[in-house]
Amino acid sequence: MPSVVFLVPGDLGSPTGGYAYDRHIIAGLRDAGWTVEVVALADGFPWPDAATLDDAAARVAGLPDGSLVVADGLAFGVLPEIAECHARRLAWVALVHHPLALETGLDEAQRHRLFDSERRALAAARRVIVTSQATAQALRDYGVPPERIRVVEPGTSPVLHERRKTTEDLSMLCVATLTPRKGHGVLVDALAGLQDRPWTLHCVGSLARSPDTVHALRHAIAAHGMAQRVHLHGEVDADRLALHYAQADAFVLPSFHEGYGMALAEAMAHGLPIVSTTAGAIPGTVPAGAGMLVPPGDVPALRAALARLMDDAAWRDSLARGARAAGARLPSWGEAAARFAEALQHP
Repeated sequence: MPSVVFLVPGDLGSPTGGYAYDRHIIAGLRDAGWTVEVVALADGFPWPDAATLDDAAARVAGLPDGSLVVADGLAFGVLPEIAECHARRLAWVALVHHPLALETGLDEAQRHRLFDSERRALAAARRVIVTSQATAQALRDYGVPPERIRVVEPGTSPVLHERRKTTEDLSMLCVATLTPRKGHGVLVDALAGLQDRPWTLHCVGSLARSPDTVHALRHAIAAHGMAQRVHLHGEVDADRLALHYAQADAFVLPSFHEGYGMALAEAMAHGLPIVSTTAGAIPGTVPAGAGMLVPPGDVPALRAALARLMDDAAWRDSLARGARAAGARLPSWGEAAARFAEALQHP
């Protein structure tokens, strides 16, 4: 049977889109008969300390010659020396969710450092798998030949809960780890000008990855007097997340960049009208009939889109129908895993 090693930084169980993608693909490959070994690297990527780098070097050195190794880009992009050192004896496959240098909040020195590091690492990979055409396009700047890139979009899970209305207010859902890239501050500023309307916002996502972002967001929520309307739920389990989707009237994600936007796909699968941005792969994930996209970071444009969402019930219903239709066309995780396996087997 075919075999593969997955090199994953930190906890594979982390509730982010990238880790969820890894988990589903690993499970799908195993269901298809693959032998999959998961090698966990220490946490701290993409800014590993010396001990983390030493640990990664030792774990990679221990892999048998000829191993097919899928390395999650969160780590692979900052391990160019290790990638180069083992390029002849290991078959590297880089899994790039989005280029590291496109993370929001980096200074120029950090951006250049990540770009140069990831460019070197990708040059050592025999195959690069990305989760969207937009990311494939972005990797042209890294010198990756197009013939070495395969696009394997995420799958979606079956919708197990029927939508159910619980309040008269328009209930908006945002599913995203609280980091600068996700744009929660922009969303709160936009909603601050719409307090004459009945709405609530439920934010689901880790509060631990960027404490400064969380502190600033809590301060903004309090300063605008919206503590009773904006709810930060933190991480929740899969059942609770499904209930959040089922109880929402609309989905909002004001990201500055997305390599795909798995939460957006889940929202469409649940038939939720979407307000998001034109950043990264989002326009390729959310078709025009399913949502309204505005420039990232544009508070007035986001506020106008949210106002129309709140005020125009017919438009909102039209977007919901479009989202449901788009969601029905999305691949399952089984289909995504089959495409991933094909990408591994046909270099």
